[in-house]
Amino acid sequence: MKKHHLGAIAGLLAFLGAAAFVYYRYRTSGFVWQEFVDSLENVDWHWLGLALATILLTYLGRALRWEIMLRPLTHRASLWGILVATCIGFAAVVLFGRAGEPVRPFLIAKKEGVSFSSQVAAWVVERILDLLMVLVIFGIALTQVSNSAIQHGPRVQEILKAAGYAAGLTGAVCLSLLIALRQFRGRVRARLMEGLAFLPGPVQVRIEKFLAAFEEGMASTRNSSFTWLLVLYSALEWAIIAGSFYCIFRAFPATASLTLTDVIITLGFIAFGSVVQIPGVGGGMQLATMVVLTEFYGVSLEAATSVALALWINNFVMIVPVGLGLAFHEGIKWRSLKHLGDSATGYNL
Repeated sequence: MKKHHLGAIAGLLAFLGAAAFVYYRYRTSGFVWQEFVDSLENVDWHWLGLALATILLTYLGRALRWEIMLRPLTHRASLWGILVATCIGFAAVVLFGRAGEPVRPFLIAKKEGVSFSSQVAAWVVERILDLLMVLVIFGIALTQVSNSAIQHGPRVQEILKAAGYAAGLTGAVCLSLLIALRQFRGRVRARLMEGLAFLPGPVQVRIEKFLAAFEEGMASTRNSSFTWLLVLYSALEWAIIAGSFYCIFRAFPATASLTLTDVIITLGFIAFGSVVQIPGVGGGMQLATMVVLTEFYGVSLEAATSVALALWINNFVMIVPVGLGLAFHEGIKWRSLKHLGDSATGYNL
C-alpha cells in the first residue's frame, strides 16, 4: 500500500475516533439546544467583526508570500492576480475538499505565465512553512501549560506529552524536507531520471520537464534573503491567525477568560485537525475544537459547539462568497472549479 494511502487511512481513523468521542459525549451528557442557542445569542459581535477582518488579512499575507516565491521566475508578478487566485483557491478547497488544492497554483501559473509544476513546488514550500510555524507556536505553548487554564489530570498530561513528541518529530521531518528541497538541483534530477530509465521515452521526457519546472519553483529557497522573507511572512501570517482565534474566543462568554497561551494551544490542535476536510462541511476543525475545549478547559459541549461553528465559519466559510465573486469576475464558472483542479493535476506533466 502506498504511503499516501496509509496517511489518508490514518487521518480518516483519527477523524472517526474524534467523531465517535463527540457522539459519545453528546449521548451521555445530553445536548441542551437552548444552551447552544443562548451561547450564540450572547456573543460579542464587535469581537467577531474584528476576527473576520483579521482572517481576511491573512489572504493578503499569503499572496505576499507567494509573490516572493515567484520572484526568481518572473519580475512582473501581479500581487492582485495572486490575491485573486488565492481567494478562489481557498474557496475551492472549502467547496471540494482537498480536490480543490490544485486550483490556486494552477490559476497563478496561468496568470503569471509560468509552469504549473513550478507552482506546485511553491505550494509544497508554503505547506512546509505553515506546518513549521504551527509546530513552533504549538511547541512554545505546550511549555507554558502550567500557566494555562488547562484542567490537569493524568489523561490530559499524557495527551499533551504525546502531542509534544509528535510536534517535535514532525518539525524535524519538515526541516529535513526543506533542507532536501533546497538541494533539489540538476544532479538530483539526473539521479532520479537514471532511476526511471526503464520507463518509455515519451514518459521520461514529460517527467524530466516536470522535474525541471519543479526545480525552478524551488529557486526561492536557495536565496538566503528570500528564505528569510518567507520565514518572516510565515511568522506574521500565523500571528494574525492566532489573533483571529483570540478574537473568536473573546466573543463567547464561555471562552472569554482564556489567555493567549490557551488560544495558541487550541490553535495547535485545531491546525492538525484541519488536515481532515470534508467538501462543503469541514469536519476535523470542528471536532478538534470541541474535544480540546471540553476535555482540557471544561467548557460545556453546547458552548464548545458554538465556538467551533464560529471558528469554522470565520476561517473557512467566509472566503467562499469572496472567492466565488472573484471567480465570476474572472469569467470562471464556480461549477467548473473542481474540473479546473482535476485538469491541473495533469498540466505540464
